[in-house]
Amino acid sequence: MSTPEKFYYPYISPFDPCKPIRVKSYSTPPNLYIGFQPPDFPQFSPKEALRAGTLWKPFYDPYYSPYEKAKEGQ
Repeated sequence: MSTPEKFYYPYISPFDPCKPIRVKSYSTPPNLYIGFQPPDFPQFSPKEALRAGTLWKPFYDPYYSPYEKAKEGQ
């Protein structure tokens, strides 16, 4: 199963003067995991499609900034 958000653990040097970021993340778009568009792809209604930015539901990938995620944890 593919996930839109990936995580990795960078090397942390013992001589780094800054506080280390132990886990970093990045987002991958869903179209990387869909090889072709089948004829019966589920669709948003026209109003929902304008809000989502795509007509097809499997291609929808909401963006959340790191600041929004930090607010959720508080």
